[in-house]
Amino acid sequence: MRTPCDAPGRPFAFTVTGGNTSDCCTPFTAMMDAIRVPRPGPGRPRVRPGHVIGDKDCSSKAIRAWLRQRSISHTIPERSDQIRNRLRRGHRGGSPPAFDKRLSKRRNVVERCFNRLKQWRGIATRYEKTAESHQEAATLTSLLIWA
Repeated sequence: MRTPCDAPGRPFAFTVTGGNTSDCCTPFTAMMDAIRVPRPGPGRPRVRPGHVIGDKDCSSKAIRAWLRQRSISHTIPERSDQIRNRLRRGHRGGSPPAFDKRLSKRRNVVERCFNRLKQWRGIATRYEKTAESHQEAATLTSLLIWA
């Protein structure tokens, strides 16, 4: 299960994936497309975050290009194999992507959101047999977190 959250650690949306699936471009874009944040006044809901803070699992050229194309700033650390390959290529490897350590420390908000969700035993152990029922249970849990 993948979930983006806001600054206080409340989940926005969910995508249920297999346990062995990484945050490659397809689950990441599906998760980002599921975000709908209502505005305080009239108008359509926001569908783009102001900034994305990810972990090394989100570090790929496809995800960075997708975020850049939508003008979404991001703080995603490079994996060690990507750093090695970039350095191996020399000046053709390009410069490293911008990374702000101070912003990256706010990643713990997402981890705390996962911890809150997993306080519910059914979510932590995934007793549900289907992905739909697991997503519904996660939605119910997140509604209780928001309340």
